[in-house]
Amino acid sequence: MPYLLLLLVLLGCMVLLDARFRLFFWARPVAAAIVTVLGLGYFLGWDLWAISAGIFLHRESPLMTGVMLGPELPLEEPVFLLFLVYQTMVLFTGFLTWRRRSRTRRMATDLTATVPTRGVRGS
Repeated sequence: MPYLLLLLVLLGCMVLLDARFRLFFWARPVAAAIVTVLGLGYFLGWDLWAISAGIFLHRESPLMTGVMLGPELPLEEPVFLLFLVYQTMVLFTGFLTWRRRSRTRRMATDLTATVPTRGVRGS
């Protein structure tokens, strides 16, 4: 149970960052929903393939709920994958936002540095 709670708290933190800086869902909700569903579907498909191939195996842990969605697929796995997709997109869109704002500031600084000031006379 603690693992699921931790994942939900971390997911909540990503939602707060996203809302505060309008990065992903708060910037473009339809596109964000599509990307999230596709990403979650891709990773769940990958997990299901790995489970069927015998690569991923579930081990009992007191940190987990014990709820299984399928053979070798605990409840926490899709929640973790959702967090992984959301975190990646918040980081990616955050980087793009930071880069865009940095360039804007740099261009504004360059503009003010090249504009001659009035009233300044040389001796």
